[in-house]
Amino acid sequence: MIRRFYTDVTLGQGPDGWQVLLDGRGVKTVGGAAQAVPTAALGEALAAEWRRQGEHIDPASLPLRDLTDYVIDVVARDPATIADGLISYAETDTLCYRANPDEPLHARQLAVWEPLLSAFEASHGVRLVRVNGILHRRQPPETLERLRRRLQTFDPFTLAGVETMTTLAASLVTALAALDAREDDARALWQAACLEEEWQAELWGREEEAEERRALRETAFLRACGFVRLVQA
Repeated sequence: MIRRFYTDVTLGQGPDGWQVLLDGRGVKTVGGAAQAVPTAALGEALAAEWRRQGEHIDPASLPLRDLTDYVIDVVARDPATIADGLISYAETDTLCYRANPDEPLHARQLAVWEPLLSAFEASHGVRLVRVNGILHRRQPPETLERLRRRLQTFDPFTLAGVETMTTLAASLVTALAALDAREDDARALWQAACLEEEWQAELWGREEEAEERRALRETAFLRACGFVRLVQA
């Protein structure tokens, strides 16, 4: 760990946005750019991470800093590539792939996932193909194009939050639905995306390490959702 090298943490506003100042010096990204963010709410959240540090700095306790660095150093430089990568998740979205109708898991997937998918389709004006079994089926090109256009409207910070949620849930549908969800609803969306994991745990018992990994992923998912809220504040 790095020994704490600063005393005061403040927030300053410049032409590029809000920036955390450590003893008056602006924080920079790993890539060396000014870590300027679009809202004071996100800036304050980043400042809070630095204020919570003790005698030594724990890099693992600065997750918002890491995500912000990723936005500025990676996503902002090529948002189209990030959006295209997310479209691949729409092709194989977890919520679209169900067990065969004669399997008990199918009934639970239908009860939990179908309302979410139907609401998503109505909200975005798209149609998603449901698949029984594991054989891949392509989604309608017009659906993918409409979702791509939606992703292209996002600023780099929102896009990075969506990417984080999508990869954690293996579901672009879940991530986009979480954008307009309250915190409790976002947690319910995460739990829906983990339906098959929960089903297996109920059948075969819970394995401590697997449960810990899922809890860490849930925390990261909800943090990314909160990150987007701070961007939109």
